[in-house]
Amino acid sequence: MIHSTAIVDRNAKIGADVEVGAYSTIGPGVTIADKVRVMSHVVIEGNTSIGTGSVIYPFACVGTQTQDLKYAGAKTFVTIGERTTLREYVTVHSSTIEGETTKVGNDCSILAYCHIAHECKVGNGVIMSNCSQLAGHVIVEDDVGMGGMVGVHQFVRIGKMAFVGGFTRIAQDVPPFFIVEGNPAAARGLNTVGMKRRNIDAEVRERLKDCYRMICREELSTSQAIEKIRKDLPPCPEIDYLIRFVESSERGITR
Repeated sequence: MIHSTAIVDRNAKIGADVEVGAYSTIGPGVTIADKVRVMSHVVIEGNTSIGTGSVIYPFACVGTQTQDLKYAGAKTFVTIGERTTLREYVTVHSSTIEGETTKVGNDCSILAYCHIAHECKVGNGVIMSNCSQLAGHVIVEDDVGMGGMVGVHQFVRIGKMAFVGGFTRIAQDVPPFFIVEGNPAAARGLNTVGMKRRNIDAEVRERLKDCYRMICREELSTSQAIEKIRKDLPPCPEIDYLIRFVESSERGITR
C-alpha cells in the first residue's frame, strides 16, 4: 500500500491498511491511523497525526512550519481528525507557540487551495469551499459552512452552524446559526437549512429568528439586544449558547 517512490521515514507511525501514493513524503514525527489514504505528491511533516479513515489529495501540505515570523523553533503539533478530507493543495500549518496544536476535527471537508494557519481550531463537520483562508488563531466551531474564497482575519471566531457566503471578508466574530456575507461582511439571516439538517426543533428556530431580529434588525446596541432576548424569550440551550458567544466576543460580532 506504500508506493515504491514514496519516502516514509522509519520513525513515522503508520497504521493498518494505509495507502501512501507516489512521490509522497512522510516525516519522522508523523502518526497516521488506520485506513488513511494519502494520495500522490503529498507532504506530511512535523508532529502531525492523521485520524482514521481520512483522505489527503495530491499536493496537500500538512504539518509544515508556520509562516508566523515569531516562530523560534518551538515543538508544535497538528492534528487532523477522523474521516476528514483534505483536497488538492490544502495547507495546514503547525503552531507557533511551544506545545500548541493546529487542529481540524472529524468529518470535515476542506476543499482545494484552502489554508489553515497556526493555532487554528476547526471543529467537526466543517466544510470549507475552495480557496477559503484562515489566518492564525481562528476558531471555527462545529458544522460551519463556508463558500469559496472566504478570508478570515486572525483571532476571529465563527460560531457553530453558521454559514459564510463566498468572497466574504470576516474581521469580526460570526454568531452561531447566522448567515454572513459580503465585503464588508453583514448578517443576512439565519442558517435555517443547516439547522433543519441537524434536527434543530422548529420552535427553537423561531426563537433564534427573534434573536437575530433583535441583534441585527432593531436599533439596539448589542448589550441592549441581549438584555431584550433575556427578558422576552424563554430560555433554551441554543439561545443560552448564542448569548454566551456574543457576550464573550472580544472582536465584536458581525451584524
